[in-house]
Amino acid sequence: MQINILGPFGPVSRLTLGGGGIGQLWGEASDTDSVDTLRRAVEAGIDLIDTAPGYKNCEKMIAKAFGGKLPDGGRITTKYSLGTPPRAEVYDRLRASLDASLAAMLLPRVDLMILHSEIRPDDFEYPAGQPPKDMRSTSLSLYRQAVVPAFERLVSEGLIGAWGITGINHAAGTIDAMSSGPRPAVVQAIANLMDSPGEMNGTGLAPRPRDVITAAKTHGVGVMGVRAVQAGALTSGIDRPEHSPTSADFDRAASRTLPNWIRRSLPNARAHSMPIRSPLSTRWDCVSRK
Repeated sequence: MQINILGPFGPVSRLTLGGGGIGQLWGEASDTDSVDTLRRAVEAGIDLIDTAPGYKNCEKMIAKAFGGKLPDGGRITTKYSLGTPPRAEVYDRLRASLDASLAAMLLPRVDLMILHSEIRPDDFEYPAGQPPKDMRSTSLSLYRQAVVPAFERLVSEGLIGAWGITGINHAAGTIDAMSSGPRPAVVQAIANLMDSPGEMNGTGLAPRPRDVITAAKTHGVGVMGVRAVQAGALTSGIDRPEHSPTSADFDRAASRTLPNWIRRSLPNARAHSMPIRSPLSTRWDCVSRK
C-alpha cells in the first residue's frame, strides 16, 4: 500500500475505505460482508476508514468488526451535515452527533471530523426545487464565526484529532474557507477524470474541483479525493437511474476516446471512489462478497 501525506493530518494509505457500501447505502449487503470488508481492508494496508452518520449502519459495523479497539495504526473519521442553524446551537449539534457516532463505534475519540454540508457564500440562492439552503449548506459567515471555534473546542477536549470540510460544489466558498486560519486539516474534493460530482451538485454552478485542489495545496490543506469513478460513470456499467446526471456522464464518457484497457480495469456498479495518481488520499466505497 502506498502512503501519501494528507496535509497536516499526516501520512495515510493512498486508499481509504469509505463507509457508504459498508453501511449498505448503495444496496443490500450482509453484516458478515461488511465486517469482512473492514477487516480485509485493514489487512491490505488501508489505515483510514471514512464514515458518517448518514452512511446508515456503517458505524455499528465498525464496532462489530473491531470491538471498540481499532487495529494498530488505524484511524477513523466521522462527519456531520450541520446546515446553517442558529449560531448558539453549532457546538451542541456537532457534539451531539459526535457523541452518537462514538457510542455507535464504541470509541472514545475520532481522528478526523468533517463538516459534511457544503460551505456557501451567505447571499447564494439555490435553483428552484432544491432543499432549503439552510438545510443543505453552511453559510460562510457561520463557518467562520461558530463552526471553526466549535471544531477547535472539540480538538482541545480530546474528542477529535483534527477537523475538515466538504468542498464539493461551492468552489468559491470552499476556497474562501481555506484562505485564512484556523484552516481545516482536510478538504473533501471531487477527483475524477470528468471533474463531475453528478447528482451531488444542485447549485447550478460549475464545481471547479481542480481549483479547490489547487487552493488546498497552496494553503497546506490535505485533499481527500472522492467520487473518483463518478458513481460508476467511468466504469463499464452503472446501476443508477436513466436520465440522471450519472447516466449522462456514463454516456458522455463512452463517447470519448478512453482506452478500452482503462475501462476494463475500472470496477463495476457500486464503485464510489478509486485510486488515482495524484497526491491525494482517495476514498473507495465498496463491500466485498465471498
